[in-house]
Amino acid sequence: MSYSFNIPFHGNSKLKLVIDQVKKDERLNTLWKCSNMMAIDRLGYSDHGPTHAKIVANLSLKLLRILVEKEVKPSMVKDYKMKVEDAEVVVVLGSIFHDLGMAVMRDKHEVYSVLLAKEFVEKFLQQIYTEEERTIICSEVLHAIVSHEEPNKPLTIEAGIVRIADALDMEKGRARIPFQSGRVDIHNISALSVEEVKVEKGDKKPVTIKIKMSNSAGVFQIDELLKPRIENSGIKDYFYVIAETTGEKEKQIVEKFEF
Repeated sequence: MSYSFNIPFHGNSKLKLVIDQVKKDERLNTLWKCSNMMAIDRLGYSDHGPTHAKIVANLSLKLLRILVEKEVKPSMVKDYKMKVEDAEVVVVLGSIFHDLGMAVMRDKHEVYSVLLAKEFVEKFLQQIYTEEERTIICSEVLHAIVSHEEPNKPLTIEAGIVRIADALDMEKGRARIPFQSGRVDIHNISALSVEEVKVEKGDKKPVTIKIKMSNSAGVFQIDELLKPRIENSGIKDYFYVIAETTGEKEKQIVEKFEF
């Protein structure tokens, strides 16, 4: 069993070697299966397995590259004098493993994610980095994992990115599984209203996030879920968010929402 991880490596050979191992690791792929058994089949939640991990990893990588292009220095570079390519490894691994603890329990799943991820991170880095480098990267990855949920606060650029990228996986397909299973609540209705999420280089701020909603219910998803994630990410000053309704079937209560 293996999953396709289409990551834009952009010449980062270290990241490619890591992802090559991720794709073929049977234990990891089985734990993702267990995560979705717990999340989807037992709790009626959305995907918390490889699809979500891949989306968050790609979003994290895009956010990091935009910030670097806008001259924001990753914590790996600033604090440890390592390279941007190493920061890319951190955000991708943090994204891949952030929900792995769902295989154990929803409550405090970020703590279980750290416990499960440690062996994989060390194994995947074994042939690429020195022991000191592996220890640093492992520390940063585990911090990104545990701080993607409240009340833990991200203390690095990379951890803040993973926290925000996780919340950006909000397009309507994410809510389809729980909605079709009969779980109807404001979270799912709101998520079904989010048609598209685009991450772009910005003018007002380094990163602009553009969200298209089919109706005004999508504001709940943005104001209650995305906005607090950004505000508590430690990197909120780099982001500008604008959401607009595009549907014509309702009286548009909210035409534009931005922060």
